[in-house]
This record gives sequence, structure tokens and C-alpha cells, in this order.
Amino acid sequence: MVRLLGIVALIGLVPAAALAEDAVSQGLFTANNVWMMLCAGLVFIMHLGFATLESGLTRAKNSTNILFKNTFIVSIGILTYALIGFSLMYPGDFNGILGWVGFGIGTDEAGLTAAYANGGYTYWTDFLFQAMFAATAATIVSGAVAERIKLSSFMVFATLFVAIVYPIAGSWKWGGGWLDGAGFYDFAGSTLVHSLGGWGALVGAWMLGPRLGKYSGKRMNPIPGSNLPLATVGVFLLWLGWFGFNGGSVLSADPALTSFTLVTTCLAAAAGAITAMTTSWILATKPDLSMTLNGVLAGLVGITAGADTVTILGAVMIGAVAGVIVVGSVVMFDRIRIDDPVGAISVHLVCGIWGTLAVGIFSTNPEHTLGAQALGVVAYGVFTVASALLLFGVIKATMGLRVDESEELEGLDLAEHGGHAYDFGGTKSGIADDPAIRPTLSRPATELVTEL
Repeated sequence: MVRLLGIVALIGLVPAAALAEDAVSQGLFTANNVWMMLCAGLVFIMHLGFATLESGLTRAKNSTNILFKNTFIVSIGILTYALIGFSLMYPGDFNGILGWVGFGIGTDEAGLTAAYANGGYTYWTDFLFQAMFAATAATIVSGAVAERIKLSSFMVFATLFVAIVYPIAGSWKWGGGWLDGAGFYDFAGSTLVHSLGGWGALVGAWMLGPRLGKYSGKRMNPIPGSNLPLATVGVFLLWLGWFGFNGGSVLSADPALTSFTLVTTCLAAAAGAITAMTTSWILATKPDLSMTLNGVLAGLVGITAGADTVTILGAVMIGAVAGVIVVGSVVMFDRIRIDDPVGAISVHLVCGIWGTLAVGIFSTNPEHTLGAQALGVVAYGVFTVASALLLFGVIKATMGLRVDESEELEGLDLAEHGGHAYDFGGTKSGIADDPAIRPTLSRPATELVTEL
């Protein structure tokens, strides 16, 4: 509510200085702003984590394409959030479903004193922090549709998804909309960010179909990533960024709640890594790095909805269950032939749903009920699937979604960008070099089920 009052102050209905007067000391006001801006920087670093993770888990011949998309997403996300997204997401008093307070963000002195968190930080600080979240949902989609989507088609989808779909969905909870009134709780975005992106990723991967050579007959042919060290760096960057993602969602520099939130976040990540490691090791008989890395992310996504309101033991249990779930989910999606090169749907959608429901099970706040959490999961699922189907459907009918077969075989770096990310000494990417359809391919432990 105080965030909404700040927007009201900015547009001149209430003097901003009056709202902030005596709310916090100058020292705390400064500390809150510094902490929130630091958290915005940490969340920004997560985009580098996504870029390196996706590059590492896909083939080298598509690396430039992956990096280009991730650079575009964060850039267009910040611009569109400034133009319309912030006003859609935090419209002040509205009907609970859709609101609007005009184009652009404020640039006058009201931005210095608008009363967010009882006057705890500025309007501009809030915009900067929220803008870092905005592009994350589309980044999740990027990994799931990698290696076969047209660049121009993805750019159109990402722009509209970030500019319109994410802010409207966010307003339902974080903007004081109808789900907030219904008692739904999502501290930092297990559903509002991660499941939202996960639903879009599921629709995109389904509409595109699998990569060439991924499935043949009843067999699943593994397509190993090009650079596991790079993928590992990406996961550790994401883990670091989550300090800002969850820590900043406290919306102040409160030492007790901030430190507690960071502890629950780290414990869930560690638990997810251990259980994913153990589960995949048992199923595949060898320890698997990529599953362990996804276990870290599964734990982080799972705890994000309730990091501030569960116990220490609850955080460990949420992360541990997420680590098991993500392994089973990767196997399940391969069984139904939904090709997700990086496991984004399993990590962000499936574990996001788990984390959201877990608030109704583990929260120490009796107002957080399983029924309200389930309502939020269903509502966001229906809205996002419908939105993604519409966007992808119109794009497919007008621009096309998938690159030509020859372009997919030679790699999107050459087809879409005219060059490669790495110098292979002139080696061409073609059928003979493509591990997706090489008949004598050795199978890594990540492929737990090969007979479909």
C-alpha cells in the first residue's frame, strides 16, 4: 500500500514530502536506498548468469544467438518497463485487474521523497529495482526455445511479454490487485516471475517442437551442452544474484529480516543441490553436474515465494523437495517430448509452483493458506498460457517461429548472425558434426531415460 501511495504522491494528489515526513531517519533513508540499489545491481548480474548458463548448456554453434537474445531482453525490458510497465504494474487505485497511470516515469523532485516502505526509499530506487525483475520472465523463455527459434520472432515475443503480460500479472499481487485481496502471497516471485516465465517457456517449446535429432522413434538422443564450466559459472552468478532478488524484496535494509531472508535462500539452494545430486546419481548410477546445477536453481526458485515467512527447517525442506522434483520433471518432459535444452520449464515453472504452494504448508503466518496459494497458481497459469498462445500464435502466422532445417543444422550463429562465437579453425557445423544426430553418440548421465 505504501508503494501505491508513493505513486499517488508522484502524480501530485498528495504532497510526497508529507507522506515521508518523520517516517524514517535520514540515516535509515540513506541505508535503505543504498541497500536497494545494491540489490538492483545483484539482480542485474543474474542476467549474465542466465546468459552463461544457457550458453553452456546449448551447443557452441548457437552461442552468439543465445548471448544476443539475453542482451536484447534486459535492454528492451528496462526501456519498456520505464515506458509502460511500471505504470501498468503499480497503477494505484484500480479495479484489481487492469490499471494505468500514464506513460513514462517521474523525473521531478517527488522522486526523492515518495513514500515507499513508510518513506524508506525513493521512487527512482523502486523503479530501478523493479525494472531488473521485469526482463527475467522473458529470459526464462529464451532457454527453453533455444537453438531453433527465429531471432526476430523471439524479439517480438519478448518485447510484448515483458511490456504487457508481466506487468499486468504483477499488478494482481504486488500492485494491490485482486489476488492480493484474496490473500495470495508471493514474497519475491516464485509465481509472479518464475512460473510466469515457465508457462511462457512451456507454450513456446511445445509450439516450436523438438530440435532436429532430439527424438527418433522411441529413443531420445541426448544433445550435450558445449561448456559445463560456463554453465557452472552461470549458476553461481545466479545464486549470488538471488541475494539481491530475495534480499531486496524485503524492501528495506532491515537487518533482522534481510539477514534471515538470505539465510533461508541459501539453505534452500544448498538443499536443492544435494537432493538433485543424490536423486540423479541413484537413477543414472553416476553423479551428474547439470542436474546438480539445476537443483541449486530449483531450491532458489522454490524458496522465493516464502523466504521471509518460513522457518529454517521449512526452508531446507522446500529446497530439498524442489531438488527431487526438478530431476523428475526433466525426465517427465522428455518422456512427453517437450524439448527444453536447459531445463527452464522444470526449474522455473514446476519448482515455482511447488514453492508457491509450499507457502501454504510451511509459512508461519496463519493468513497464508494453501487455498489462496492454489488460486494464484491457477490464475497466473491460465492468464499466462492464454497470453503466450496468443503471442506465439500471431507471430507464427505472420512471421513464422522456427528457422529452416538447414539453418538449424548449421547453427543459428551463422544463420542469424553471420559468424561463430568461437573460432574452430574453419570447421563447418553440419550433419557430420552435429551431436544431435550422430549415431554413435555417447550418453551423459543427464539422460536418465532413453527409451520413451
